[in-house]
Amino acid sequence: MRAVPITVTALAAALLLTACSSDDGGSEGSGDGAGTAAGSACAAGDLSQEVSANAAPAAGDSGNVTVTLTNKGPECALDGFPGVDLVAGGASATVVGDPAAEAQKLTLAKQGTTSFTITYQRGASGDKSLAVETVKYSLPGATGTAGFDWSYGDVALKSGGDAPEASVSGFQQAGD
Repeated sequence: MRAVPITVTALAAALLLTACSSDDGGSEGSGDGAGTAAGSACAAGDLSQEVSANAAPAAGDSGNVTVTLTNKGPECALDGFPGVDLVAGGASATVVGDPAAEAQKLTLAKQGTTSFTITYQRGASGDKSLAVETVKYSLPGATGTAGFDWSYGDVALKSGGDAPEASVSGFQQAGD
């Protein structure tokens, strides 16, 4: 009589281990196709923004402006650097990606947060600086832009050109 309970226990344990296996024999993402495709690009309209700054106090000083984005839409992906333009009147200057930074692919869950930082050198008012009024940014792989008002002083221009003394970081995971 003892053989039956042991056999039943062994069978139950085997079934339990099979149910816990991570290999379901199928491919990831299989199903009926409903919902948003995992890994699709984040849309600016699905993200809320919060801007904080450690503004450069005087000409020649460096400052940082951090843009934190919260995903209000379905899970999405960011793969690359944000496209950032500093807008002054009718002129616009593109901010380059930080050469020391590496862009990483980031999956952003609903209510997930990420941030990027614009580092700039403040310029003195005049011909060798850009009197920035607004910042426009785009997300990699997405159409459309978002933006915010700039109140952190003029941005210095690189010698001999119209390029701003500024760079933008890649996206960084923020929050928990």
